[in-house]
Amino acid sequence: MSPMTKGRAGWLAPLSWLALVLGALSMVPPALADCPSHELRVRDAEGQLLVRLPMPQGDGWCLAWNHSVEGFTVHDCYRNVEGHMVLQRSHLPDFAAGLDHIPGRGRQVSDGQGGYWIEALDEPVPGDAYRLRVGAMRVDHRLVSRRDGTSLATLLDDARDCSAGEGYADGLVAMAAEPPVVVSLSERAANQRVTLALEALAPEPRGQDIADP
Repeated sequence: MSPMTKGRAGWLAPLSWLALVLGALSMVPPALADCPSHELRVRDAEGQLLVRLPMPQGDGWCLAWNHSVEGFTVHDCYRNVEGHMVLQRSHLPDFAAGLDHIPGRGRQVSDGQGGYWIEALDEPVPGDAYRLRVGAMRVDHRLVSRRDGTSLATLLDDARDCSAGEGYADGLVAMAAEPPVVVSLSERAANQRVTLALEALAPEPRGQDIADP
């Protein structure tokens, strides 16, 4: 082998090793740090888990329901703010029975369709949880995506790609075949009391296999 050929082979050897390392790194699954740190969980009066949704920092959801008298849809929209459940805004299509804007609580803004948004509520929910008496199917209390945030479908897809995402395809999240994702609480617990809570996901202990008890 000529000196030039030998030198070139010595130069290519480190590149081949580097290519192998980069290829191996590309096959490493997403780290736990990339997984959602919190979940929105709904439990019945006995503590049985009914719904779980991944809820990373900064993302959120809306609780929607049909007004029992007028029939239109009301939204209360929440967000995970540094691990705490915060009521951010509400949408009220009309000043119907039981719906009104309390002066000093948020800012009323027209939605351009005869209704209004109550913006800038930014009210922390005590204990990051609250109880709800779920209405019948004509009321249909349901969890839906925020219009100004990451969709529930995207949050679920992202969570399934990480090591903490197992279980989001089971009965605790009844997904439609295509987005948007709507999770009906009335289908699961009509006329019952449930608790909605934003809860932190405990990291797996180092060195312990996820499948271990």
